[in-house]
Amino acid sequence: MTNVQIEMFPTSIRLQRRDPDRNMQRFYLMTVQADLFGGTALIREWGRIGAGGQIVREVYPDEGQAIDALAQMAKIKSRRGYGDV
Repeated sequence: MTNVQIEMFPTSIRLQRRDPDRNMQRFYLMTVQADLFGGTALIREWGRIGAGGQIVREVYPDEGQAIDALAQMAKIKSRRGYGDV
């Protein structure tokens, strides 16, 4: 039996929202990445599944703040009907 470590503070989350009655198939992807200037960026991408989406890059002074922003945005999207893939 192998031990599996659960990631306590994820650095990447992919969410989907599907509603066949409304022809809605959307995705929301968030990733925390180090940037070249010593900070950390939260990259958010969203759009219709199967199509190119919009991308926004937000820079934070450290990884902890970027992960906090990722968690807050995931909470907001969850309230709007998005769920884990």
